[in-house]
Amino acid sequence: MAQNNERLDVGANIARLRRAAGLTQSQLADMLYVSNKTVSKWERGAGYPEITQLTSLAKRLGTTVDNLLMGERYGIAIVGNMLTDVVKIIDKYPSMNMLANIKSITRAVGGAVPNTAIDLAVIDKNLSVSAIGLIGNDESGRYITGEMRRHGIDTSGVLLSDTTITGFSDVMSVETTGERTFFHHKGTNAEFAPKHVSLDTLGCRMLHIGYILLLDEFDKSDAEYGTVMAKFLKDAKDRGIKTSFDVVSDSGNRFAEKVIPALKYTDNAFMNEIEACGISGLSPRDDGGKLIVKNIKKTMEMILAAGVGERVIVHCPEAGFILSADGEFTVCPSLDLPKGYIKGTVGAGDAFCAGCLYGIYHGWSDLKILEFASGAAAANLSREDSVKGMKSKEEIISLVNDYNRQELNFTEDI
Repeated sequence: MAQNNERLDVGANIARLRRAAGLTQSQLADMLYVSNKTVSKWERGAGYPEITQLTSLAKRLGTTVDNLLMGERYGIAIVGNMLTDVVKIIDKYPSMNMLANIKSITRAVGGAVPNTAIDLAVIDKNLSVSAIGLIGNDESGRYITGEMRRHGIDTSGVLLSDTTITGFSDVMSVETTGERTFFHHKGTNAEFAPKHVSLDTLGCRMLHIGYILLLDEFDKSDAEYGTVMAKFLKDAKDRGIKTSFDVVSDSGNRFAEKVIPALKYTDNAFMNEIEACGISGLSPRDDGGKLIVKNIKKTMEMILAAGVGERVIVHCPEAGFILSADGEFTVCPSLDLPKGYIKGTVGAGDAFCAGCLYGIYHGWSDLKILEFASGAAAANLSREDSVKGMKSKEEIISLVNDYNRQELNFTEDI
């Protein structure tokens, strides 16, 4: 059943707050001197707390009575891909059967959920950020959740699998250019499915999921909606949650098949220029590598026409682009960073996405969203791994003001 766009019902709000507090129904019942069945009835909407219980219930759940009863939506939930990145800095990328030297090895969180969630939490420590995904019952899984908790992220929606290990990527990053190649094992991300997400008790205002093409259960076909991902996004929108998704570069030519069905049920669609043009079939660049902005814009128009509610957002090393539902096309060149500034590009797309999500959450103009997102991406580029370069909102704004923007080089007029 669809709910009001700004509120949760009382039962769903109690369940959400209980889980965020790390409590079982039994534990909460013991604290309030009621039975498990009583708490269960509250959460199912089959009954309500007595007036005399509200103050104690709100205190145990870390909220106020007003918020307990009103259940206003707030914050951003990041859903989907979770893994560890083992980042190896190499002197060059070797040809087949040849050798390259590994200069350093570091471990970091990776995937849409840890990267984007931690970036948002660093940008604004007062923003409510929650993480939802599936990890293995292993050291890598504990590392991921530990890093997110250290940044104040709600990890109550991160579940454990006892059958599969946590996913990981070996990231080979060239020392001089920051270009990287990923050797990826999906792990628990291949098992993660809509059944692992409790939409009825999710209290976020915005839900962002990544990545299409790396979540096997979500990428499966659905007879009515096209893909399971499309149905999941529809179910989230039916509950009044603003939706967005990101995709991953994939060599299997599955973009149109797996991405197009989801467009109808998302408010904001993120992708890079290669991924976007994988849907349209147009080339984003000419033979010399220059952007064909005309093709990018036409591609974004096709994507928007497929049903995206608010914005199509495309990013590439040279610029960010937004095409809004009212047809306005906004271009923002990337910052012109000095030689030697870029230490790595792992997670740069997620950092750009986090900057956009933050601006969307606060109702900024499309140009301001892109300007801020380019600053978030530039902050990310200053470090080798996916999250350590991120800065606070104020620091990002200062960074944006410190550098000029690149001259956008493209082959055709828009």
